[in-house]
Amino acid sequence: MPQNDDISWPVLRRIVQEWAGTSAELTEVKPLHGGCINTTLHLVCRDDSQAVLKISQHRVDRTYQQEAYQLNLLRELGLPVPQVHVCKVGTLDDPHSYLLMEFMPGVDLASAKKQCSLEQYEELQMHLADLVLQMHGKVGHSYHRVTGESDGPEFDNWVQFFRHIYDPIWHECEKSKLLPIKLRKQIGRMHEKLDRYIGHSDVPRLVHWDIWSTNILAAPDEHGRWRITALVDPNCKYAHAETELAYMDLFHTSTPAFMRAYQQTHRLPDEYHQCRKLVYQVYPLINHVQLFGQEYLKPLQAAVDKCASFA
Repeated sequence: MPQNDDISWPVLRRIVQEWAGTSAELTEVKPLHGGCINTTLHLVCRDDSQAVLKISQHRVDRTYQQEAYQLNLLRELGLPVPQVHVCKVGTLDDPHSYLLMEFMPGVDLASAKKQCSLEQYEELQMHLADLVLQMHGKVGHSYHRVTGESDGPEFDNWVQFFRHIYDPIWHECEKSKLLPIKLRKQIGRMHEKLDRYIGHSDVPRLVHWDIWSTNILAAPDEHGRWRITALVDPNCKYAHAETELAYMDLFHTSTPAFMRAYQQTHRLPDEYHQCRKLVYQVYPLINHVQLFGQEYLKPLQAAVDKCASFA
């Protein structure tokens, strides 16, 4: 049965029948890892058909439209992402916004690592590199969020777009009593000099923007080779591809095997390793301090200290 009492069995059954037909019979509901706002459920029917439902109760939630657009875009590029079955924005009469999509097999990357041999995991990382390269090969005309709408701000300048994303996050975190005065000043000085630190000569590239263990599914194929079966929960942007690589490195999603495979096609300049990667890793940690608190303060301080030589 649903874990959240507000989501009734009749509501879930109606959603399933609107997708699979009135003869579809919902038999099992399992909670999955979801966000802070929505509930994510694995739905199973009597005929063994399965789907994943993200649902926001009593909310007009248009972010599902954006996620559906992003999933379709990535799917068109040949990436393994869930097929969107239904996307609905809630109304006053039917106050449930939801995204119903294909159930993708596999376990998250951290679980896969425990089940793989070293050789299998290196091969899995090389497959991940191929997929990320495939995505990063999609070039945009400007830096912007991928929403499927035409009225979002677009930027010719990467640093301006980076500030557009992170200025509000940093200024909110700057007020936090968690931040020691010294750390606040260190980040403030670095933030003022972003034009110097993260300027580059590359073009806007499509990025997932949240590639970490939980958002990567993997499973062995019919030959026993471990493969990436899905990338989920995109937050796509046209951005500097190095931000994605720095994020993956920060949260131990990528390995040297990944980087070797990636750089066979897209060689990273010295400036990435010497400067930009370090700066790009500070900002997700600022966001994590803002979202999750004290536990990310020490990693943030360590990341900022690494930048001290040039900040």
